[in-house]
Amino acid sequence: MKVRIEIDTKTFVRFWLVVIGFGLAGLMIYQAREALIILGTALFLAMALSYPVKKIAHFLPGKSRVGGTALAFTSLIIVLSAVVWFVIPPIVQQSAKFAETLPALGEQVNTQWVGIGDFIDQNGLREQVNETLENIKHESSTWAADAGKNVLNGVGSFASFLVAALLVIVLTFLMLIEGPTWMDRLWRLYSDKSRMRHHKSLVDKTYNVVTGYINGQLTISGIGSLVAGACVFILSLIFPAIDGNLAMPTILLTFVLTLIPMFGATLAGVLITLLLILNDPTAGIIYGIFFVVYQQIENNFISPVVQAKKVELSALAVLVSVTIGIYVGGLIGGVIAIPIAGTVKVFADDYLSRKRSTQAADDKPMAKFVKKVTKRKSSTA
Repeated sequence: MKVRIEIDTKTFVRFWLVVIGFGLAGLMIYQAREALIILGTALFLAMALSYPVKKIAHFLPGKSRVGGTALAFTSLIIVLSAVVWFVIPPIVQQSAKFAETLPALGEQVNTQWVGIGDFIDQNGLREQVNETLENIKHESSTWAADAGKNVLNGVGSFASFLVAALLVIVLTFLMLIEGPTWMDRLWRLYSDKSRMRHHKSLVDKTYNVVTGYINGQLTISGIGSLVAGACVFILSLIFPAIDGNLAMPTILLTFVLTLIPMFGATLAGVLITLLLILNDPTAGIIYGIFFVVYQQIENNFISPVVQAKKVELSALAVLVSVTIGIYVGGLIGGVIAIPIAGTVKVFADDYLSRKRSTQAADDKPMAKFVKKVTKRKSSTA
């Protein structure tokens, strides 16, 4: 049995216009992905700083939002400068201390190399060692030949990063100043006040999700930095080569870097481990082991529990959203995965709530009677 389906030309053209339209929209989004990332980052920072800016502006003469925003940015710069002031000098001091021990370390290595050379000659490994050294020299020369190109590429990437960072700062500043005005204009477009109040409630809930995630990240960073600083202080009591003053830079450096989701904690752990190894390899290895163990505890227990309370998501939902975000969008996906999951939950809860209220209204006898009467009148007419 053959079935013949007839489609008129108008429907056929509309179908392909819709397909082409979606394709062009996807292409435009892909081409503008970097700009969208910059705008999204600025919006994220503006939402994070909105509450402190509002509080600061409340105490200023005239409740100036421009002044509140300027003070908030100034405070942020002062905090970052303080971090640099407390972190850089101890690192330089420990590096200089390591440099002083280099001559003795070189003599020790030279003494041990004589024994290693005798061992190589006795076991007939000289040819393999020489071949390996030649390969290393060849690779080194190749890398040196490309060093200029690599430096230029690095400078270009750094310049692009600075431009993007400047755009994010300017956009965040303007969003903080003009954001309330634009939102007021948006709410005035509504003619249905009940719908306006409903949508405003959804926006407020979404804002609470983003700020809750930020507060949760600050809490996790604070816990991790205090634990790392305590570990370094304990190591300074056990190993004389470790200066106890490194505890405070460890706390500040860990706190700032762990604010970066996904790889910030790893970067902080590696830097501190290397710094300790320069002064005492045993202490550095112990801290590295501690860091790996603590990261497992933080990733599987502390972070899911804290974010679950702040974003009102279960620990499983937090882990699932982060996993999907990383595999779909990489680093940026991992950063925004939890706020997106919280936002989806807000809209899903709202939809289910409205659907339940509609079903409850339909189940009432009076509502059914009115519905039947209305249906009969419409059929009679």
